[in-house]
Amino acid sequence: MMNSAENKYNLGLEKNRTYTTKNPFPWPVDRIEEYVAYRINEPISVDGHLDEPAWKAAPRSPRFSDMITGARSIHDTRAAVLWDDLNMYVGFWIEEPNVEADLTERDSLIFNNNDVELFIAGRDAYYEFEINALGTIYEVFFIWDQFYKRVDYTKEPTLRKDHPQAEAFNGVGFKTHPLGLRTGFWGYDLPGLHSAVHVDGTLNDSSDRDRGWTVEISIPWKSLYWLAVADNRSLPPQSGDIWRMDFSRFNQYREAPPADDSSGFFWSPHGSRDSHIPECFPIIHFTDEPLKI
Repeated sequence: MMNSAENKYNLGLEKNRTYTTKNPFPWPVDRIEEYVAYRINEPISVDGHLDEPAWKAAPRSPRFSDMITGARSIHDTRAAVLWDDLNMYVGFWIEEPNVEADLTERDSLIFNNNDVELFIAGRDAYYEFEINALGTIYEVFFIWDQFYKRVDYTKEPTLRKDHPQAEAFNGVGFKTHPLGLRTGFWGYDLPGLHSAVHVDGTLNDSSDRDRGWTVEISIPWKSLYWLAVADNRSLPPQSGDIWRMDFSRFNQYREAPPADDSSGFFWSPHGSRDSHIPECFPIIHFTDEPLKI
């Protein structure tokens, strides 16, 4: 058995999953960020402004840092998570002196604009969401191939391996994940998701200095069924439940040398230019303790 420190990267994924090395992942497990998500009593109106009292009272993440090195990022980026019985809510605050975006078609390769990204991991699968400053979104669902048959994912047509938008995937920069290959399902859309963006400045106008933009996301708990079913997770969560979630930002520019800027800023770094490492995702603890406003 691994001790608690060695097993930390398994929390919220699969308690009995073990690996052949102490930590086969590119980031130290004792440096993975943790966070407590509080319950709220009033639903949030998703308009992108993040101006409700709940968002003002919610604890924010640390300033995002470089995804590879953990170095301080050139611009401030933070996130927060809240929840109620129906939804999970995620907010991003993005400092950006020149807010730009030009991709308008849903499921465009949003990472080719400055964007923010949210990943949510279940035991055998994980979900990816991206959004740019125009509010254009990109979604994809990934299932580890060795676990595909543990659940009958074929009940969801867009999660069938013969779907025309299903493709084999082996990560981006970290090609030696112990679980091996996964399949990405680019035809999948998370049911009931709502998102909105607010730009504090002038979009696509380099003649002035912007302050940045904010993103607000509402995710129905029931829509996370395909992430929760493998280990029968409670939806909504019970107090004390843990989910692994990733929060990041990618830029189309880098800070000039000698800065060590990978152009990706993360709540909790991965040690690799690869978002697709659930074992490096922050550990989100859900509590039914109400948020103090």
